Amino acid sequence: MPLSPEARLAASAGIASSTVAAVLVALKLWALGATGALSIAASLADSGVDLMVSLAALLAILYAARPPDEDHAFGHTSAEDLAALGQALFVTVTAVVIGWAAALRLLAPAATPLRDEGSGIVVMVVSTLLTVALLAWQNRVIRRTGSKVVAADALHYAGDLVFNIGAILSLVASRWLGLMQIDSVMALVAALILIAGALRVGRSAWDALMDRSADPEISAGIARIAATWPGVRGFHDIKTRTAGSRVFVQIHIELDGNQPLREAHDIGAALRRAIIAAYPQADVIVHKDVARGPD
Repeated sequence: MPLSPEARLAASAGIASSTVAAVLVALKLWALGATGALSIAASLADSGVDLMVSLAALLAILYAARPPDEDHAFGHTSAEDLAALGQALFVTVTAVVIGWAAALRLLAPAATPLRDEGSGIVVMVVSTLLTVALLAWQNRVIRRTGSKVVAADALHYAGDLVFNIGAILSLVASRWLGLMQIDSVMALVAALILIAGALRVGRSAWDALMDRSADPEISAGIARIAATWPGVRGFHDIKTRTAGSRVFVQIHIELDGNQPLREAHDIGAALRRAIIAAYPQADVIVHKDVARGPD
């Protein structure tokens, strides 16, 4: 099945995130054995979740790219919203667990000493560089496709960046300052960031699954195009909804009832093309009504 350019971009982001997640899990597993640092353990757990979720996201992207069929006349893009909602739930649970563990470590009477902090620092620096490169590619794909799955996946790795930096700071503080609790503080901060981001992504996915209207600015932009389009005497009932990275649009336009059918069709088709040119992610249906004459 050939993929559209947008689907290929989204799939490339899914493949990249899955590959990076697998590499990060391997690196952090080794670093945990070498240092015994709980901050690295938290980062490893988060990367393990990222690996599972990234693989699920890649499958959702490929499924969502399937063309419409008899059972799914509007396509399969809602799979992206389902995957994004699931990812948001995973991130929330992970953040709560990590935050709880960090609070327990802060309340513990004594901190466990770390070992071989230098090796851990090297691993976490490499992990940070890989994560930054992945985020740069994911953000480019998000700007080009608007994929909610890639946006949710990027959220995980943005959280990883906080975890990685926190682990580096904790290892540095342990080795040169003798401070053992910085990693717990950083873990709490990262958990709060993750929860806030998960709520944002989850709310967006939920709104799409519940057929909430698209951004009001899209409707306003479509109205501006229709208001000045040649041959259109009026318009009404602009309706929008989102599904994955797609925006479904319906608009009724009012035309001269005495003009030939072909002319009316050409006006509607040209307007549809103009709307899609302005909003490439849109799937547009133009209904043609006869304009009412003067009373």
